[in-house]
Amino acid sequence: MQKLFIRMFSRNKSLSGYVAAIFFLIAAILAGISIGSVRVPVGDIVNLIMGQIVPVFKVEQTDPMFVNIVMNIRLPRVVLAGLVGASLSIAGAAFQGLLRNPLADPYTLGVSSGASVGAVITLFYQISLPLAGIFTLPLFSIASAFITILIVLLFARSIDRSMKVETIILTGIIFSSFLGALISLMIALSGEELRQIIGWLLGSVSMRGWSYVQIILPFLLIGSLVLLVNARELNAIAFGEERAQYLGVNVASRKLAVLASSSIITGAAVAVSGTIGFVGLVIPHLARILWGPDHKHLMPLSMLIGAGFLILADLAARTIIEPAELPIGVITALIGAPVFAFILLRRRMERSG
Repeated sequence: MQKLFIRMFSRNKSLSGYVAAIFFLIAAILAGISIGSVRVPVGDIVNLIMGQIVPVFKVEQTDPMFVNIVMNIRLPRVVLAGLVGASLSIAGAAFQGLLRNPLADPYTLGVSSGASVGAVITLFYQISLPLAGIFTLPLFSIASAFITILIVLLFARSIDRSMKVETIILTGIIFSSFLGALISLMIALSGEELRQIIGWLLGSVSMRGWSYVQIILPFLLIGSLVLLVNARELNAIAFGEERAQYLGVNVASRKLAVLASSSIITGAAVAVSGTIGFVGLVIPHLARILWGPDHKHLMPLSMLIGAGFLILADLAARTIIEPAELPIGVITALIGAPVFAFILLRRRMERSG
């Protein structure tokens, strides 16, 4: 009876989490589309979007200016911000579960920096693969991200055979700093590409359009599907690799699947938005505190909250000093850095206590 009560409580808690996260995301989407130099009524937004999603929906007459603002400017920007936020959040949740440390995320492990190097090289040399077309940039970013995480893990293993989590994270930070210096060198050597590279590195979803949504969407769908399929295995690995093997988990193959999927998602996100830090650190940690560590729910909830969070961060970035815009990475860093420090202090207090 007690086990049944606990199971029902856990299920209700997860259900309430999904309801809260979905409402938060919907509110963020409506706010992101409505607020700006020209305010668009929420009723007109719902009317326009429903008319696009449901063909039989009767669309009321809407101001042509609102149609252009919503469908061609703000909606693609909001959708892209949501997809990037969801990507970074689920990748962060997966990395934290795999490495059993809430301080792990694509940014601290150097994966974002690795993806940035691939993207900068593509922009610097204006590379375009004949068969890839617009997917050239994310493909180079994904390849660089995956190579970076493999090098980080191999280097950490050469230093510490037991591969303690602290060693992996410190190695990731070292490589992130090195790759950042490499990017700075390429910027110093660039000419006409300078403005494009710097604008991209600062992190933004401004003026991207629906083509960028098409770039990130397939990689997010494939990568997140693989991660969600491995949710149960991540739960087992979170208790230790030896215990996971005892439970029948093929740790080596599952590790590779999670690392590859997380790198794919991170690389695609970096390719369309630049480097945006701390989202993959803060959001999974918040979701874990509110709704527990079960990756079957943690990863989807992190995606929903991360999407809403980055939409609101982008809204703040474009309205705080309107008509000028702040890089979205500035907003996420202002929020994420204090949270990162709080997590460090909390972990230290737990160990000392």
